[in-house]
Amino acid sequence: MADIKNLKGKTIFMSGGSRGIGLAIALRAARDGANVAIAAKTAEPHAKLPGTIYTAAEEIEAAGGKALPLICDVRSEDLVQAAIDKTVDTFGGIDICVNNASAISLTGTEATSMKRYDLMNSVNARGTFLMSKLCLPYLKISKHAHIINLSPPLDMSAKWFKNHTAYTMAKYGMSMCTLGMAEEFKPHKIGVNSLWPLTAIDTAAVRNVLGGDQMARMSRTPDILSDTAHIMMCKDPAEFTGNFIIDEELLRAEGVTDFAKYAPGYDGPLAGDFFVPDDVFDRLPTKVMKGY
Repeated sequence: MADIKNLKGKTIFMSGGSRGIGLAIALRAARDGANVAIAAKTAEPHAKLPGTIYTAAEEIEAAGGKALPLICDVRSEDLVQAAIDKTVDTFGGIDICVNNASAISLTGTEATSMKRYDLMNSVNARGTFLMSKLCLPYLKISKHAHIINLSPPLDMSAKWFKNHTAYTMAKYGMSMCTLGMAEEFKPHKIGVNSLWPLTAIDTAAVRNVLGGDQMARMSRTPDILSDTAHIMMCKDPAEFTGNFIIDEELLRAEGVTDFAKYAPGYDGPLAGDFFVPDDVFDRLPTKVMKGY
């Protein structure tokens, strides 16, 4: 195996992806001529959120890829299996699994209903495990197999738990899948890695949950994550595995120097994302207001 130059002809199976970060990753892969299966719940337009699996598919096709929109709830083993089967029937296999779907509630213990607790852990931790497990038979026979989890480094500091223990547990569940599966799948030469942003990212979740337009101005565009994910997906999976990637760190290591393009029109300090260890902020030159 070796690094590849682009994702032409590779098949990506992604949870979520009808908007935001997932869609940006899909569109970057589509520019190479990749096949992208979007397995998500959004079949009808949402009053406050843009995009459906069908509009995402149209954008993927327009960008140069092949798209397969699939109605799927990652909490359902039967629906995930059906979506995987349809992807394999359509494209002949699966090369890359992207666990992008996530549920969030930044609430303390008393304010977190068990329904919300169950949703976050079912979508984030269980959904990532289930997607990876059911894709595994096809990843084993791929010549360039990756799993990418949109989840943070496992920094076991109490500050990441104290304000939203349930959400942190759910996100770290995704990261624990990276930690364990990277080692477990090494004999099959499957790369398993996590990707997380240094800064807040301008998505519907940021605008609706974290702080509206002001927070969005202090955030980067999803393109920084799609560019980073593209580099990760082109790496040799036999060698590139078990990493907890922070977007800017990898991009700088790959020679990227222009980061202004990811926050167009804004030159103030950016909002730091949750879960980024202090030493990462300290060693990168970007001006970031820590988000805790």
